[in-house]
Amino acid sequence: MMTIVNRDSFLNKVAERLGRPRKNRLKKPIWNHNPQEKVGENLRKTGLVQSLKDQCKTIHTDFYETNKEELPRLLAQIIEEFQGERLVISDDDRNNQYHLNNLYQALEKEGKDLHFWNKENEAENHKKSERADIGITFSDITLAESATLVLMNNASNGRSVSLLPEIHISLIEESTLVPRLTDATKKISQQIELGESVSSCVSFITGPSNSADIEMKLIVGVHGPVHVIYVFIHGV
Repeated sequence: MMTIVNRDSFLNKVAERLGRPRKNRLKKPIWNHNPQEKVGENLRKTGLVQSLKDQCKTIHTDFYETNKEELPRLLAQIIEEFQGERLVISDDDRNNQYHLNNLYQALEKEGKDLHFWNKENEAENHKKSERADIGITFSDITLAESATLVLMNNASNGRSVSLLPEIHISLIEESTLVPRLTDATKKISQQIELGESVSSCVSFITGPSNSADIEMKLIVGVHGPVHVIYVFIHGV
């Protein structure tokens, strides 16, 4: 982990040379026209869930729908279907909220290797993620237009969970769904303005990677997971 030293003295010196007081935060300009905020209106009319579902077909991503009560059963079914034996899981409070810890305990009793992201052991986290069949995360913001996940990576949710395993399963709460990228950036900006803690690393993930630069043949999953699965949770 990198350590920042002498930051204040450096920035103070820069401000002094520029002949102005040091600025701690830039003030966002107010624009007369904001057309980007109107683009999502059509998506809202046609239905955000349907837009997300349709886009998942385009980006080669499996889409499942469920509710809070049925989530553990469906997740167990998906793990069995894809023969997941080694799982790495974000240490998210929502695991308790949706009674997933009971499922994970049952899977461990069956002999499956489960690892929850542990902020105290970074080396072990990456080692387990590299060897995992399945990584499980929660989406913090979800873009209907592009079927993009927004993951706030932090001490309990390392980027490797969604990047290194062969299969990435992301659990999507209905309340996280927004029309498009501008809505997500606006939401993050509002959190910053309110003084809320925002991750310094925010990952935008749109299904598995796609590459067609070799003989113009599409190859899915060249970088990162080969298979991506979205599980949409209605009513939450």
